[in-house]
Amino acid sequence: MAATPTVMFADLTGSTAVFEKFGNEAATRTITALTDWIGEVCRAHGGRVVKTLGDGVLAIFPAGADAIEAGVQMQREHARRSTRHGPVHRLQLQVGLACGEVVEVAGDCFGDAVNVAARLSDLSGARQILATEGVVDQVRSPPPGTRFHPLGIVPIRGREQEIPLFRIDWEEDASTDMMTIPAFESPARPARPRFAGGAIELEYHDNARIFTGDQLPVHLGRAREAEFLVPDPRVSRLHARIDWHNHGFVLVDLSSNGTCVRFQGAPTALTLRRDECVLHDGGEIALGPDFSDWSVPTVRFELKLR
Repeated sequence: MAATPTVMFADLTGSTAVFEKFGNEAATRTITALTDWIGEVCRAHGGRVVKTLGDGVLAIFPAGADAIEAGVQMQREHARRSTRHGPVHRLQLQVGLACGEVVEVAGDCFGDAVNVAARLSDLSGARQILATEGVVDQVRSPPPGTRFHPLGIVPIRGREQEIPLFRIDWEEDASTDMMTIPAFESPARPARPRFAGGAIELEYHDNARIFTGDQLPVHLGRAREAEFLVPDPRVSRLHARIDWHNHGFVLVDLSSNGTCVRFQGAPTALTLRRDECVLHDGGEIALGPDFSDWSVPTVRFELKLR
């Protein structure tokens, strides 16, 4: 039986800053070269580029394994390119994968899988790959240097039914044993967004607060400058940060000990080490390596999206 086609949306973020910093000519040249290269990687893995979207690419693959291998190669090679100086280091790549039947009309394609892949590309953070369960189920085992992280049942904007999602973690160098991805070079505070919908409720012992999207970012830590205080000596001064990114709440680990997330109803917990993940529904955030220590400082969270 033939595998179900997989749709990929691969988008470059940060293009506005590149145009502002380097000018139209250099920015256009850089982004065009990158989207052309993304298309080449897709074709090398059996994919077919349907169209380019300014700073993004829409492609269709015959099977989920092909799409995953292409996405991982893109992230690895772009991470290496980004260590060099120039406009490219300001651009990050985010990828969404979804499988299902598509309808092609006049050089474009339509269908639920196309819509979901586009939403996952928006939902994913920089250097991330998000995929539906149907894509991951087509793969017998992860490619070398990758790992499939279940995120549980996640609501998708504009879609009534929630779907099981996976984050595909990749190593920059597949020959190493490290399975984590640096989220940011430093815990510097990013600029506050002008607007973000919804709110998140945080609770630690008798401290409960609700932060709306336009109050983010919020730092969790034991330092007085942390917006949400967790006064435990095992917690870093600024242990983790919650951002609003691409219409979702994103948790970023800033600590040396790690942060662990356990979503409601999820069979396993997700460990972050200088990494990030998209928050959904509700659950618990352990400001420490994992939940095996019953006394680990734990913050409960609940999303209140509008």
